[in-house]
Amino acid sequence: MTRVVETTSLAVGKYTARFEGADHGSPVSLFVGEVAPGGGPVLHRHPYEETFVLEAGTVAFTVDGEELEARGGQIVVVPAGAAHRFRVTGDAPLRFVSVHPAPRMVQEDLE
Repeated sequence: MTRVVETTSLAVGKYTARFEGADHGSPVSLFVGEVAPGGGPVLHRHPYEETFVLEAGTVAFTVDGEELEARGGQIVVVPAGAAHRFRVTGDAPLRFVSVHPAPRMVQEDLE
């Protein structure tokens, strides 16, 4: 059965709306987010890849100690098990979707 889910109906955290696929008949979960300049999550990891679709803004990622810059219009794939975080750089918010290829998100915070 086809489903339409309003993002406004999702659980909202500090930066993001959280879509848990298992709750909606999907094998994929995701965050839909907007993060203000200077913001970002704590260092963490997942047992699966996390794919970030960056819609707007600029961001500095740290992935297993490696620094990289990315911006709206790019996609960043973080390997399974990699310790990672990001901080929004520049003057504009970061708008993004992060895809978790699992029906339930699993995250281990490292800070």
